[in-house]
Amino acid sequence: MSISTISLRSAIFPRSSAITNVFFVGAGTLFLAGLAQIALPIPGSPVPVTGQTLGVLLIGTSYGATLGLSTLLTYLLVGLVGAPVFADGGHGLSRLTGATGGYLIGMLIAALVVGALAGRKWDQRVRTALVAMLLGDAIIFSFGLFWLHAYTDKSWGWTLGAGLTPFIIGEALKIAIAGTSLPLVWRFVHK
Repeated sequence: MSISTISLRSAIFPRSSAITNVFFVGAGTLFLAGLAQIALPIPGSPVPVTGQTLGVLLIGTSYGATLGLSTLLTYLLVGLVGAPVFADGGHGLSRLTGATGGYLIGMLIAALVVGALAGRKWDQRVRTALVAMLLGDAIIFSFGLFWLHAYTDKSWGWTLGAGLTPFIIGEALKIAIAGTSLPLVWRFVHK
């Protein structure tokens, strides 16, 4: 298998074993937990601005579909059993079944999708990396908005105002960061 058809993680660490994969899953889980603690409340919304979506895009793409999905599953599971890894130190089933649960489920699916696209080299060129990151973000927010709308039983206008509009600029920046940084890293890997 050539270097251009493997994940960034396996290109940089080609001799990974089960032990190193456990390390990567743990490191990715801690990375996501740390980014979740960067949480800014939005007045009138149950959804805070966090760094999680950037972490999901970076982990899914650089780890690949399988390891990215495993990392997000681990993150959700440790949060479910009580580790304070969700936004503002949150944890437990109530976070997954509450107003923001759809965003968390969307992150799981997004990691799988952007990881699969990275396996098709979408993370190696800025143009395709930006599209992959936009798709990953769209998945997160689609799940999040539908869940938020169903959970709150409020109008779609309120749902979009509370669950999407305040995030547009920040998400555009996160997409730009992930979509440009990964192709730059690949340039160094190819050298």
